[in-house]
Amino acid sequence: MANTLHQDRAPRTMSREARRAQLIASTIETLAARGYSRVTLTEVARAAGLSHGLVLFHFESKERLLAETLTYLAEEYRQNWQAALAAAGDDPAEQLNALINADFNPAVCTPDRLAAWCSFWGEAQSRPLYQKTCGEKDDAYNLQLEGICQRLSDAGGYGHDARHIARVIRVTIEGTWLDLMTMVTPYTPDEALTTVRTCASLCFPRHFSPQGLLRAD
Repeated sequence: MANTLHQDRAPRTMSREARRAQLIASTIETLAARGYSRVTLTEVARAAGLSHGLVLFHFESKERLLAETLTYLAEEYRQNWQAALAAAGDDPAEQLNALINADFNPAVCTPDRLAAWCSFWGEAQSRPLYQKTCGEKDDAYNLQLEGICQRLSDAGGYGHDARHIARVIRVTIEGTWLDLMTMVTPYTPDEALTTVRTCASLCFPRHFSPQGLLRAD
């Protein structure tokens, strides 16, 4: 599904899975353009170049389409950070660096995806859906981040409260995501990444600088 989501509009002979992926991609595009409350099946169908009836055939309702789109985004995000963490090894500084970089991976940090996430975060009517779909995944991420910050604090003799440090880093990441979407003159993803690295350098100055991880020679 991850590969087909990014393909161009496909012919009418697509498999069921590929067609659903195409419609989820069009839903992300529509969320970015119109916001959560203004998404309609007609707009999604138009973005996909398909009929309203075909959208109904695959998803039955707007609510189900939005729910499955959020599930897709949440799973894509989970797989992204878990893959980055698995490749980082056992060193907590390397792990924290991997988690920070993962949030600015071009595969997940795109204008349409950021706008779609903002739509789900910002609409009161979407909050129960978000909590149901993402609550456990958010908890798993937060626990990983807290554990990494605790190990790094212990290894570096920083004496931090890992729960608060992890929260500061997390809200900095989320804040830069929001800035990338809402500022009148938004900065680049590279500038957003430098901002988060600066936060990490203030928390762990012997391990990070605004340019990234400080590695021993």
